[in-house]
Amino acid sequence: MLQGTSSLLLFLWAKVASSTWYEGSGYAAAERQTNEVYVEETPHVSLPEYRVAQWCHRLNIQHGEATCYSPRGGNYRSSMGARCELACHRGYRLIGRRSVHCLLNRRWSGMTYCRQIRCHTLQALYHGSYQCSNGVKLDSQCSYTCQPGYHLEGDRRRVCLEDGHWSGSDPICVDIDPPKLRCPDSRERIAEPDKLTTTVYWDRPRATDSADGVIKHVMLRGPEPGSEFPEGEHVIRYTAYDQAHNRATCKFVVRVQVIRCPVLKPPEHGYLTCTSAGNNYGATCEYHCDGGYEQQGTPLRVCQSNRQWSGSQPACTPMRINVDVNSVAGLMDQFYEKRRLLIISAPDPSDRYYKMQNAMLQQDTCGLDLRHITIIELVGLPPHEVGRIHEQRLSDDVIEGLRQFLHVTRSRFNMVFIDKDGVDRDRYIQPVAPEELFSFVDTYLLTSQEELQREQNRDTCN
Repeated sequence: MLQGTSSLLLFLWAKVASSTWYEGSGYAAAERQTNEVYVEETPHVSLPEYRVAQWCHRLNIQHGEATCYSPRGGNYRSSMGARCELACHRGYRLIGRRSVHCLLNRRWSGMTYCRQIRCHTLQALYHGSYQCSNGVKLDSQCSYTCQPGYHLEGDRRRVCLEDGHWSGSDPICVDIDPPKLRCPDSRERIAEPDKLTTTVYWDRPRATDSADGVIKHVMLRGPEPGSEFPEGEHVIRYTAYDQAHNRATCKFVVRVQVIRCPVLKPPEHGYLTCTSAGNNYGATCEYHCDGGYEQQGTPLRVCQSNRQWSGSQPACTPMRINVDVNSVAGLMDQFYEKRRLLIISAPDPSDRYYKMQNAMLQQDTCGLDLRHITIIELVGLPPHEVGRIHEQRLSDDVIEGLRQFLHVTRSRFNMVFIDKDGVDRDRYIQPVAPEELFSFVDTYLLTSQEELQREQNRDTCN
């Protein structure tokens, strides 16, 4: 009776147990046998030993293998009580139990399958990319590269490992290349005529960035294009920065040369007035003679591009006063803009004022000449009256003309001071010290050029 009851229970248990096959489980079932094994607790009842070689369906794990053994021998690897060790091929991970055994209900004690090992999809690389040998599968090698102008920092290669993680860490692409900046070629220029400078132009350099092509700013250190450059060597620098603050610099040189002629010397008893620096290309020098001297030769000379002066140097010769004139105007015109005149009149050569004045002036002939003063003497009474300039005698008509033109009396000592423009500047009825006369000239009558000469020749008369 007990044996019959056990058989009935076993039959009903088998009917209740479902033999549904789930696609994708990993098992290859034969003849409607399920590839799923549900863990069931075996009833604590005594069951007979069934010597059935294929009590449970044969295990066939896709991408894996089962190693089974049974106490009954090699032919009973799927019999009730058989035990199987499960393992997956390389590149696959075991999901479920590593060991199952065949139960009384003809099912295995667990469900197991092999899942392919996959790593996560790698993040996109900013300013770069990667290529993988086998996608995200095991042993797939992914190599990283950066866009032109960027450099890779970090792991260049990553491998999908058996634990489903990539080796290493995410690299980054950084812009460490400086921009490309090319300055103009250095240049040499000649100073412009009659100038010590020249205007220099150039095209501003263009900066390019090998990465994103964006240049933040370009800085100039030095004069702007189109500036006036003086003589010498001038270094022009440009600096460019990209968005990553990488810097590039370049420089070029502007050399300005001034063509010069030999330095001219002023003529004896004369001086020079020159434009610009006085001896540079294009400069013009004009010769002038001191009062009482006349110029002989070309008054202007120009510094030429061959470094030579045009013309030849003139000379300053003593002024020739023509006393053989018929009028006062003819005499006075010879001194216009050249000499100042001091007309001394006395009734007699023995006049004490006249003798005193002559004595003082004879001691300062250098000061008189330095200030371009010529003395005209009118001494005596007709018919013995004498008029002279140095040793040259004036005619009676010119003497009379001077007295009338300047209102000079014969009756007493008197003096008239005339400037270079023929203007009556001062009169004296008593002798005057040369220092007083010179002070008046230096204070009120000197031209700028005369003042310069006086400074240069300050010690000449000492």
